[in-house]
Amino acid sequence: MSNKRLIYSFALVAAFIFTGIIGVIAQPPDPTQKDRKFKVETSVKKVYKDWIDKDVAYIITDAEKKAFGKLVTDEERENFIENFWRRRDPDPDTEQNEYYEEYYERIAYANEKFTSGIPGWKTDRGRIYITFGKPDSIESHPSGGSYERPSYEGGGSTTTYPFEVWFYRHLDNVGDGLEFEFVDPTGTGEYRFARNANEKDALLMVPGAGLTLAEQILGGDKSNRITGQRNNYERTQDSPFERLRIETAAFSAPIPKDTELDKITTIGGPNFLNENLIDFDARVDYFRLSDEKVFVAFTIQADNKELTFKDKGGIQTAQMNIFGRVNAVSGKRIDTFEDSVVTSATAQELAEAKERKSIYQKAIALTPGATYKVNLAIRDIDSGKIGQKVIGFTVPKYETEKLGTSTLILASRLYQTTENDIGGRFVIGDKKVIPNLSGNYKRGQEVGIYMQVYNAGIDQMTLKPAVDVEYVLTKDGKEIDKQMEDWKGLSDSGQRLVLARFIQTEKLTAGEYELKIKIRDRVNNQSLEPTAKFKVVE
Repeated sequence: MSNKRLIYSFALVAAFIFTGIIGVIAQPPDPTQKDRKFKVETSVKKVYKDWIDKDVAYIITDAEKKAFGKLVTDEERENFIENFWRRRDPDPDTEQNEYYEEYYERIAYANEKFTSGIPGWKTDRGRIYITFGKPDSIESHPSGGSYERPSYEGGGSTTTYPFEVWFYRHLDNVGDGLEFEFVDPTGTGEYRFARNANEKDALLMVPGAGLTLAEQILGGDKSNRITGQRNNYERTQDSPFERLRIETAAFSAPIPKDTELDKITTIGGPNFLNENLIDFDARVDYFRLSDEKVFVAFTIQADNKELTFKDKGGIQTAQMNIFGRVNAVSGKRIDTFEDSVVTSATAQELAEAKERKSIYQKAIALTPGATYKVNLAIRDIDSGKIGQKVIGFTVPKYETEKLGTSTLILASRLYQTTENDIGGRFVIGDKKVIPNLSGNYKRGQEVGIYMQVYNAGIDQMTLKPAVDVEYVLTKDGKEIDKQMEDWKGLSDSGQRLVLARFIQTEKLTAGEYELKIKIRDRVNNQSLEPTAKFKVVE
């Protein structure tokens, strides 16, 4: 038996002996030798049942639970449990399974900190902590009391029950900039997951008390807040639908490593039939970090109509597993990444959601000048359909004193980052840039432009770039529009300049367009003309 197996066997027994983890198993009576044998066999089976129902209740998937229920022998169950933890091992090349050890530490912490009449692991805070670990920050109001609402809660003063707000910058399969609110309305220390911001309001049901500013100014009542209807001042993340989506995702088991995707991305991995493929787009972008490293971003985009939507808690949900393997030309593994993209919609919004796209991005730092291969694979969880692409690429080497640029990205969304975007996907510097891999824009939709310019000369008199940048838009070889960069609001410093603006398409007719960015460095007498194409559709 391996060291991992020994560690597991000890932990499994210890987990049922010490109440700090999940409680004590009562000792069975022993009237006869025959009864003793029966009781021992029953007790062993209970150990595995409790492993399913208690130890891993929050992280085991429905498919895994169903598979475990079909096992017959204890040896099969032991092998299943060993493979269960191996699938979640962040670094299989080492003897230590960091996820396994941290998971049981989380259970112990939850029992120590969140116990309140019921074991800490059974509470809502315990469940979130065990599943996702320590939040990035916690706003705590252990005594409740007087509370000034922020504007997105309607403003105004009220009195609250004890509550906490946990903030996570990013959680796989759940989202970015997440706030989980827990309220203790009974004063017993059992904080419950709040489905809206009004659950902490102790004066919600008291007529005329604790009104929001809108209710005070407009003379309204609390009926909308009591019934949970959306108010105009709410953030998108506070809407009833988004709250329900986040709750459903957060209280679902995290998706473990997809071993089949791992296999098909290995060198010489098995092929699969062409009739069961998902078509998807992928691209590789480059941004200089330093002389030694380049920020390489892998973006994957698939049409939602390629995915299978199923009802989960009243929400139509589709899930796509993504696996990527980056190898050097020698075949040496450089990095791997695995994640999931979840798309949700109400039944009424399903048709519209299927016309949209799901997009994912992973960025890693690689050595400039080196050549690599990335093998990408995706799977639709419900249908089992798989897609695969292999992309070879050479990371550009940005030479000192030589004018250079990052990849020119045409984005579907481009905006200044907020605190909630920190640590999330698609963040480049102080911008969130979501590429449009299809290159198609509906008429009236803005075309975002993002690019970085390196080693540009600076005018020492004005301290502005001594660089002329001209945006030229053409269709069928004819110039449609031309704009000059004025460098207003330039926020970057040093030898990196950021070009970020929009092309308006309201006045453009349907068809294909080419954008050319003419860059001329007047100090060093160098020039570049990167281009990109896109299509305007009705």
